[in-house]
Amino acid sequence: MARLTSLSKFLITLFVVGIIGFGFYMLKNSGILPSAENTAQQSSKDSEGKKDKGFLESAKDRLENAGKGKANNSSSSSDDVIKVGVVTWGGYAGGQYWNEGFKANKQSRFYKDYGFEVEFKVLDDFDASRNAFKADEVNLLWCTIDAFPTEVEGLSDYEPQVVFQADWSRGGDAVVVKRGINSVADLKGKKVAVAAMTPSHTFLLWLLEAGDLAAKDIKIVEVPSAIDAADAFKSGTVDAAVVWSPDDADCVDKVPGAKVLQNTKNATHIIADVFLAKKKYIENNREKLQQLYEGWMKGAAELNGSDAAKKKAAKILADGLGQPEDFCYDAINNVRLTTHGDNLNFFGLNKDYTGVTGEDLYNKMKKVYHEIGYAPQKVRSWRLVASREVVPQVNLSGAEHASEVKKTFKPATKAETTKPAISTKRVSITFPTGSSTLEDNAKTVIDLQFKDIAKGFANAKIRIEGNTDNVGGHDSNVALSKKRARSVADYLQSEYKMDPNRFIIVGNGPDKPIASNNTKEGRAKNRRTDFQLIAD
Repeated sequence: MARLTSLSKFLITLFVVGIIGFGFYMLKNSGILPSAENTAQQSSKDSEGKKDKGFLESAKDRLENAGKGKANNSSSSSDDVIKVGVVTWGGYAGGQYWNEGFKANKQSRFYKDYGFEVEFKVLDDFDASRNAFKADEVNLLWCTIDAFPTEVEGLSDYEPQVVFQADWSRGGDAVVVKRGINSVADLKGKKVAVAAMTPSHTFLLWLLEAGDLAAKDIKIVEVPSAIDAADAFKSGTVDAAVVWSPDDADCVDKVPGAKVLQNTKNATHIIADVFLAKKKYIENNREKLQQLYEGWMKGAAELNGSDAAKKKAAKILADGLGQPEDFCYDAINNVRLTTHGDNLNFFGLNKDYTGVTGEDLYNKMKKVYHEIGYAPQKVRSWRLVASREVVPQVNLSGAEHASEVKKTFKPATKAETTKPAISTKRVSITFPTGSSTLEDNAKTVIDLQFKDIAKGFANAKIRIEGNTDNVGGHDSNVALSKKRARSVADYLQSEYKMDPNRFIIVGNGPDKPIASNNTKEGRAKNRRTDFQLIAD
């Protein structure tokens, strides 16, 4: 037999290796064997899947530990899904109703009208929700504009911007008090449970201001949430608490003599729920966000105009939040689902609007929270945090999309001149001797010390009581004090378009002194105007 030479063996080996290599090449191209790149991508997806699963499982644990019902937080990884982080609250019903549920689904009107899906993730734990936002596990995130100044600097690396407003609280937040507390003044020195740096905290601070008190005048007991505040009240460890509905009714039922001192049915423009997105996400998804907003506003308009639609929405919320339908129906009725017109007002895009804007709330609360140590001195400008990429670019017309109509009041009655007040704020307004004419300095005092309260508590009546010292004739002082009270009401009416029937005018003259008229200082204190909030 002939032997193969070394060269022949080498050539045969090359030929065999070439055949094998060609075979692997064909198998990879056919997809039977994965490439290194595909293997890496699959490994990354598996890792992300584990990450999402871990997040969702921990979120579920947090909800169950907090006593919440099980919520469906299944996540989709599709880039065509907008993921919205929410809490257990009725104010997001417009979007959830338009979406036909919380899950991303093809029956959603967002999908049918615009071609993308929307998913709502229930994140009641505050820190978990912020971490989800940072990690892009949600694209839009709930917050309230009043509390936003306490956290905006901590999110500065992500350039958060306010995209649109979803609702105003209208009864969802309340202050419950024990027997014997009949006004804000009665809270002085009392223990009040509140979740710090939340809408509950904001509401309490506004109420204290309306009653001429400050945070230092009460004993604040900080708790993790409004649910814990209600528990503290029912256990008897505090005298008052800021709670959510329906816990307010539960507190009143279970604590003898307890009552609701005030809620956001009267304090209509203090708690505003909005949605944040990262600036970069907004820039990359302008059209999609405009369409999301448009559909959401259509959903809100339908709910505002139809009780049947609210009942359907309550079923959707009950399934998504794991709560009873009646709870969800009440939750929807405890908010004002904002329309496109309301959003134009909120973002200061309606020059004729004289009510509360997002900028008003943001600027006021960043100052208030800084003064009590919950916000830094330098908080970024409203102009930098309010997006102009969505609301101004959408055109929705028709009565259903118009802004909310102001409440109309019945003329003041004699009984209302002596009706107990929820709160009293005493303001020194200087008039020329013997005159009831408001000068510019006096108008500025009203603007600085009472205007915000009047606008924030827009559903409450306002009793304005004029008071004098005892210098001069009694009857002439009574008449003059009434004229001065009337001139204050006339200013609020003309400058801020407030309903004239909202005001109850009283002239006390020298009959209600708060200091001695025997000293110059005492007489100065007695020459004052009292602003009182009266439940309508």
